[in-house]
Amino acid sequence: MTFKEAPPSPVHRRSIEVETFEHGATSLLVVGRLRDNRFNETRSFGGTVFPPGIVHDMIIRLIVRRSDMTIESIDVEMPRTPRDECLEAQNSLDLFRGTRIERGFTDRVRASAGKGRGCTHLASLFLAMGSAAVQGAWSAMAERPLRLKDTGEAACALLEDTCLVWRSGGPAMKQLLERIDQDKALDDERPVRK
Repeated sequence: MTFKEAPPSPVHRRSIEVETFEHGATSLLVVGRLRDNRFNETRSFGGTVFPPGIVHDMIIRLIVRRSDMTIESIDVEMPRTPRDECLEAQNSLDLFRGTRIERGFTDRVRASAGKGRGCTHLASLFLAMGSAAVQGAWSAMAERPLRLKDTGEAACALLEDTCLVWRSGGPAMKQLLERIDQDKALDDERPVRK
């Protein structure tokens, strides 16, 4: 069997879904759900046999301010966990209230889940939601004509060094910065109406 040929049936499937909605005039509602489905019986370290099915079902709802991607509100729901103790992690993301989704966000989230302080599954979902929130914010903003003189600096802050395409000094960033300068110059040239 080659790497490209998958076996006929999986033993596990993780699905992560993230949806973004406009929430009032200035915010977004970002809803994420993680589900782990095991397709075979599994056994605990103590020998307990668990039937196939959903082992993790976790939902996170965020309210994010669009202007600077600050997390205003976090709500975590854990309808299905393998152990009752898992529910103790339900409030582990509260420390991110007031945090901006920006460079360094990923490292802070990963650090919060380690050393018995949180849940790696919630952290995985939260990380997926961070990048999806940026995409959702862009989608909401780009529905209307963009005025880069007004939104360009925020776009740069969201995009710069997030990936290869938007690397600092790369062609896409240079083009964006040039467009911002062009838009500002056009406004400077327009006569003021009285």
